[in-house]
Amino acid sequence: MNWMEELFGVKKPIIAMCHLQPLPHDPYFDRDKGMDYVLDCARRDLRALQEGGVDGVMFSNEFSLPYLTEVEPITIASMGWIIGALRDEIKIPYGVNCLWDPIASLDLCVAVGGKFIREIITGVYASDFGLWNTNVGKTVRHKVDIGAKDVRMLYNIVPEAAKYLADRPIEEIARSTEFNNRPDAICVSGLTAGAETDTQVLTRVKAAVKRTPILCNTGCNIDNIVRQLSSSDGAVCATTFKYDGVFENAVDISRVRAFMDVVKDYRATLS
Repeated sequence: MNWMEELFGVKKPIIAMCHLQPLPHDPYFDRDKGMDYVLDCARRDLRALQEGGVDGVMFSNEFSLPYLTEVEPITIASMGWIIGALRDEIKIPYGVNCLWDPIASLDLCVAVGGKFIREIITGVYASDFGLWNTNVGKTVRHKVDIGAKDVRMLYNIVPEAAKYLADRPIEEIARSTEFNNRPDAICVSGLTAGAETDTQVLTRVKAAVKRTPILCNTGCNIDNIVRQLSSSDGAVCATTFKYDGVFENAVDISRVRAFMDVVKDYRATLS
């Protein structure tokens, strides 16, 4: 049993994203509707995800486009206020993703009592957001300094809208990430949110690492989830749960239930 099975209570867990609407300081924040509107949307989506049967939830400032690689304090404070307001309603393990800043994600996770973060924690990339560097040594030391030793770190090694500057096979990146950084899990993604992750890439990464769980990070849907889970140890899902499968829409509980029914049937076949 790996740590994910212990935390989520199932094999191959489905971690659902709760995407927060634009926040103060974001270009598309609706100042007329204010933070109460952001909270109402988050509560609506959280309830649909939980009632639909997902195994965990991760709160993310997904609509803070275009993203920063060093998040402003107002974003951390806003996310903390929303998650704190919802905390009594959260019934499943939860984590955070403060895009795209692992230090901010750790700070937020500790403040709200989360169990895990997902971030770009290692590597150097050419991205839509400019040259994207990381400092994994500083990040891990910060984790220790703030008393976050029990926070699990999900390393996204194929960030959306970015390319690793070094021309290295994905298996080599996964192997060296595991050896040098001891991640709690490795996430493998498609090009953008909602873009299907290549199953062959998942299989190659899974074969390359020794002990680290592998998560399919984007593009899972009701038609491919069994195939994706057969090549991974779980999945992070978002767009497929939304009305009509559209990234900008609210979560549709009927889509969540149908998806999770397929997942549960698949799990029943596992020894």
